[in-house]
Amino acid sequence: MNTYEIMKDSRTKWLGYIPSTWGTRLLKYAFSIQKDIAGETGHTVLSVTQHGIVPKKMYDKGQFAKDYSNYQLVHIGDFVMNHMDLLTGWVDISAYEGVTSPDYRVFLNNSPETFDSDYYKYIFQYCYMNRIFYGLGQGVAGFGRWRLPADMFLNFVLPVPPIDEQKAISRFLDNKCSQIDTIIQEAKDTISEYKQWKESVIFCALTQGLDATVPMKDSGINWIGHIPERSSIVRMRYLVDGYKAGPFGSSLITDKLDSTGNILVYTPEHIAKQSVENEKNLYLPEERREDMSQFFVQNGDIIFPIVGSLGRAMLITDDMPEGIINQRLAKFRIKEDVIDMNFFLWFFAKSSFYNQFIEVNCRGSFILNLTKTIIYDMPVVLPPTIEEQRRIATYLNKKCSTIDSLIKEKESLLEDLEFYKRSIIYDAVTGKRKVM
Repeated sequence: MNTYEIMKDSRTKWLGYIPSTWGTRLLKYAFSIQKDIAGETGHTVLSVTQHGIVPKKMYDKGQFAKDYSNYQLVHIGDFVMNHMDLLTGWVDISAYEGVTSPDYRVFLNNSPETFDSDYYKYIFQYCYMNRIFYGLGQGVAGFGRWRLPADMFLNFVLPVPPIDEQKAISRFLDNKCSQIDTIIQEAKDTISEYKQWKESVIFCALTQGLDATVPMKDSGINWIGHIPERSSIVRMRYLVDGYKAGPFGSSLITDKLDSTGNILVYTPEHIAKQSVENEKNLYLPEERREDMSQFFVQNGDIIFPIVGSLGRAMLITDDMPEGIINQRLAKFRIKEDVIDMNFFLWFFAKSSFYNQFIEVNCRGSFILNLTKTIIYDMPVVLPPTIEEQRRIATYLNKKCSTIDSLIKEKESLLEDLEFYKRSIIYDAVTGKRKVM
C-alpha cells in the first residue's frame, strides 16, 4: 500500500493523522442545508435507501395519489440524508429531480471547484457505516429516534485534499468498491440459495418422508401436494392441548412491570432471537403472581406469537427462567404419545412450513393475527409411528446443521468484506493510503 511521506495531526479524533499537504475545514464552509418546500403536487417522490436515492414505489394508490406539497424539492446533484436515523439511515447524491420527506436533510455543495461531491459522498457514507455520525447524535436510540442536529452536522470537521487528489480518490473508490460489492452480492445470493435449499429439504422431508420409493397419495391440500400413502393429514387440534393466549394488554402495562425480578415476561423478541437474554427484559412484580398464574409457562410448553411477526416458536425448557407470556403470545403443549417433540418443532418452530397457511388465513387483516381456530386448523403430515417421526427429525437436525454451517461461512465472508470495504474507504479518504 502506497503511503504519504509526511503526515500531520488533524486534531480531529475521527480523522487522526492526514497528509501534510491536506487541510481541514468545517462542513458549513463547504456545504449548505437547503429546504425548499414544493408547495405543489406532481413531483416524483424520492426515498433515501442504502442502494441510492430512488423514486418511491407506490403500487396501490399511484405515485401522486397523496398530497406531497409539503415535501422538499430535490435537484440532480443534491445530497439527501436521513439524519433522523443514524443506525440504518443513509446519505447519497440524487440522480433525480423530485421531492423527499421534510424530515430528511437536503444539502448542497457550495464550491464544486474546491470540493468534489463524489469524494465527500464517500466520507459521509463512511460516517454512517462506522457510526461516526451516531456518536454525535441526540435523541432516544432505543426507540429508533437518534438524529444528527444541524449544528453538529454543520460543524463537522472534513479533510480537504487538493481537488485533483479528491477526484483521484473518488475514482479509486468507485472502482474498488464496485469490485467488493460484486463479491458481496455473490455471497448474498449464495446465502439466499442455501436458505432456499434448506427450506426445500425441510418441506420435502416433512411432507414426503425419507423413502422416495413408497407409494404416494394426494393430501387434498394444494400447497402440501402428495404425501406417503401411510401418512395422514392431522389437524393441530388433535396434537396439542392446553392452549392459552396471553393476558389483555391492559393487564401488562409496561409502567406496572419491573426492570429486574424473578418472573420474566416472555415476548416475541425472545422467540425471534431464540434467547431469554435481552437488555429490555421486563419482570412481573411478585405480588401479581396469583392473579397472573394462568399465564405462567412450564417446562415443555411451546410459546409463539399470535400478533404481528408470526411463524416461529420457542420450547420452554427447565433451564429457562420462570415467567409468563405477554399479550402478543400464546402457549400450548403437544400430546407426546401421538407426535414426537423434535418432529413437531420442525413443523412449528424451525421452518417456514406454515407461512403460506398463515398468509391465506390472515389475509385482509391490517395486523396479522392468529386465532385459536386458525392454529387448531393447521395441517400436520403425520407419519404412522413415533419412530419414523424421530428418524425424520434426526435427518433434518443433521442435514440442516450442515447447511447452516455453509451459511455461517458465507456470512463470515460477508462480515470480512464489509470490514475490508470500510477500511479501504477510511484509508483513502483520510490519506492513510495514497492513490495517486
